[in-house]
Amino acid sequence: MQLHSKLPDVGTTIFTVMSKMAQEFGAINLSQGYPDFEPDPVLIDRLMHHVHSGKNQYPPMTGIPELRQAVSAKLKKYSAIEVDFDSEITITSGATEALFCAISSVVCQGDKVIVFDPSYDSYGPAVTLAGGEMIHMPMTLPDYRIDWEALNRHMDDSVRMVIVNSPSNPSSSVLHPDDLDLLAEAIRPYQCTVLSDEVYEHIIFDGAAHASVLTHPELRSRSFAVFSFGKTYHVTGWKIGYCIAPAEMTREFRKIHQFNVFTTSTPMQWALADFLESNPRNYLELPNFYQAKRDLFRSLIASSRFELLPCAGTYFQLADYSQISDQKDVDFAAWMTREKKVAVIPLTPFYRHAPDTRIVRFCFAKQDETLKEAAEIINAI
Repeated sequence: MQLHSKLPDVGTTIFTVMSKMAQEFGAINLSQGYPDFEPDPVLIDRLMHHVHSGKNQYPPMTGIPELRQAVSAKLKKYSAIEVDFDSEITITSGATEALFCAISSVVCQGDKVIVFDPSYDSYGPAVTLAGGEMIHMPMTLPDYRIDWEALNRHMDDSVRMVIVNSPSNPSSSVLHPDDLDLLAEAIRPYQCTVLSDEVYEHIIFDGAAHASVLTHPELRSRSFAVFSFGKTYHVTGWKIGYCIAPAEMTREFRKIHQFNVFTTSTPMQWALADFLESNPRNYLELPNFYQAKRDLFRSLIASSRFELLPCAGTYFQLADYSQISDQKDVDFAAWMTREKKVAVIPLTPFYRHAPDTRIVRFCFAKQDETLKEAAEIINAI
């Protein structure tokens, strides 16, 4: 039997490929973006409490009210953002599911979706499955800024969605309030929505404030904003996120969500609801926590032949290896993993039309000893 693939150009993600190589060759895994340390013991305690207290059956499709209320209360207290927990917040099985549902709920056959490269690799397949067409716009190096004039030139009535990601994976750049003004100006004349991937909202450095589309009234009225508990609480394997959107957009979003996964883990939702309310210091201290790791890693490899690019947010550090090798980045990443026993991520898989650069991505969401061990190898290259 021969099947007609709906995603003929899609293979195994680069994250899976490099993590498999890291395991195969016994390399330090600075490729896939997950911590190698445990979450707060209080969160684990709350999870076990709810498992043992009978919170193990289906929760509501939209997520338990207690968790949605906790999210709403957090936004109001710390960001002065008013969100209705019942009609505008949906708990999802990870941010990836939320991104898929948001795209599927508004993008139709022939619609165009603009994305800024290098861009996270789950956007394109979701757009393709919805029948849309991806328009890839490159960001400018070395700090990976969006060319807003170029966006204006690309806008027309066929553009149904613009996807932004701040802080950005893999570029580590962030949007600022004036960027949001320019985005609003670009889409104002059109029936165009925004999908804002904000999963690294709390991992932003040097005293900068996270510029969420939810803080911009004009964008707020036409945006899906997607977040991740996994990134914030070091529990990426729990795969729990959430989406915030205006009520009308949320209704369409939930139509996709209910027939995709329907809902997500009950005891984990209860644990997160407890922890979100009782431990705000956890996410309030996260910028300093990860900035210390960024600064440590940068200082450890400052004398290497890698040229470090700016890192304004996320737990990823980009580095130019032009002084080391003229290999293409996919080949260089494989060589690093196989021969030097440090796994990294090449950047070209995040582009439609990749520039001729020599850049790889390191993940520094690791224990300090892991970073020091990796740095010794990196400095010797």
